[in-house]
Amino acid sequence: MTTFVDRVVLHLQAGDGGHGCVSVHREKFKPLGGPDGGSGGHGGSVTLVVDPQQHTLLDFHFRPHVKAANGGGGAGSNRDGANGKNLVLPVPDGTVVQTADGTVLADLVGAGTEYEVARGGRGGRGNASLANARRKVPGFAELGEPGDRLDVVLELKSVADVGLVGFPSAGKSSLISVLSAARPKIADYPFTTLVPNLGVVQAGDQTFTIADVPGLIPGAATGKGLGLEFLRHIERTAVLVHVLDSAAPEIERDPLADLDAIEAELAAYGGLEDRPRLVVLNKIDIPDGRDLADMVRADLQARGLPVYEVSAVSREGLKELTYALAEAVAAHRAAAPVVEPTRTVLRPRAVDDTGFTIEQDPEGVYVIRGPQVERWIRQTNFDNEEAVGYLADRLERLGVETALAKAGAQPGDAVRIADREFDWQPTSAAYVAGPRGTDQRLAEPGARTTAAQRLAARKARRQRSDDELLHMSADGTVSTIANAQRPVLVDDLTDDATDDLDDTDE
Repeated sequence: MTTFVDRVVLHLQAGDGGHGCVSVHREKFKPLGGPDGGSGGHGGSVTLVVDPQQHTLLDFHFRPHVKAANGGGGAGSNRDGANGKNLVLPVPDGTVVQTADGTVLADLVGAGTEYEVARGGRGGRGNASLANARRKVPGFAELGEPGDRLDVVLELKSVADVGLVGFPSAGKSSLISVLSAARPKIADYPFTTLVPNLGVVQAGDQTFTIADVPGLIPGAATGKGLGLEFLRHIERTAVLVHVLDSAAPEIERDPLADLDAIEAELAAYGGLEDRPRLVVLNKIDIPDGRDLADMVRADLQARGLPVYEVSAVSREGLKELTYALAEAVAAHRAAAPVVEPTRTVLRPRAVDDTGFTIEQDPEGVYVIRGPQVERWIRQTNFDNEEAVGYLADRLERLGVETALAKAGAQPGDAVRIADREFDWQPTSAAYVAGPRGTDQRLAEPGARTTAAQRLAARKARRQRSDDELLHMSADGTVSTIANAQRPVLVDDLTDDATDDLDDTDE
């Protein structure tokens, strides 16, 4: 059973953020200690890092489910939760990260290259972080944001300078075994090589890598044989080498026909038309093989292909081939653009960018999309009225209510943000402090008078005519204060004291 795996499906789950804590400091002789709920920790992320010591995706084949640690929850006394530990997964050089539908997310080439494939959720803020001038002791905290959950496909495309292509038993494995220190399995039957082999070749002061692609036969690009499974490993090569068997035992096969068949499969696969080609006539140590090589050399050269006659057994012609490959690789490297370090690009948000969009779906629901508003929805505890009121305030400050009105929304229309759908009721009053966990704006209309209404009623009682005051003085219901401009009603004093007590309770 082979241990080479070049394609796996990973089921990733980043860590969830910890919930914030709702706590009020309580200490003897300190009745107004204030909020001291800590914030939750951030969830751990999942990051892929290129490790030169990794050559296969075998580990992920047996353990496809990956989960990072969650963030810890906040606690009282301003204790924040611990952040979840980030999970770093080593992958081979040349790993391509893509979605299930084939969309490429990242192409990881080069030692140390990393990509954060799943981001951990943010931790929710505790009530100590949510306190402000109006909400002095919030009775709610933010929930932790869930981490990313997704499935990705990892495909390994070998990073090799030279790719050997040819029919089974053409001698590719034997050739790579004598050119490098690689020791692939070699036998005299087709499909001996079941996995790509990679070797390092030294030619003077040039060092390059060489890989063979097993199982190329007619129809490989459409899934026949092993070709479709391993053709991806020659996508990154700088030079393609056709290894032709000049001593093929089959009568109906000849090197030129083999070359045309392989070229047809490469053309069907696509993306390899610009790669320089070399032709290697292998097995010239056999008498019939040398004669056949002499017969086809002129036809190959007429096509503009450099031809090299070699023998993996006697090692004849290997030195010339090695230096020719090194020269071709050096020319490719010289023509390649200079790799510049990745620059950090800052793209500030446009002046007219509100950070959200509003669209009306066919059912008449107003759908609001945007990373910020969707995160607020995920972090809101909808079982807490005060938390819902705080969310309404944030949306109003962001301009969501104004945008809904411009879009034609009417009070009572359905609005959807993320996975929450609710009836839109514009904010008609400011926040009024009340019992923790409640918001008076969410109460039934008319259930309780607001502070502004009580203040207006108190002012109305004080604005009384002089005739009314003189009439009431005869009954003894008016008292005068020394050096005062107007008499003060006894009832007014009682009402003022009662209102002050009500304000204190709030």
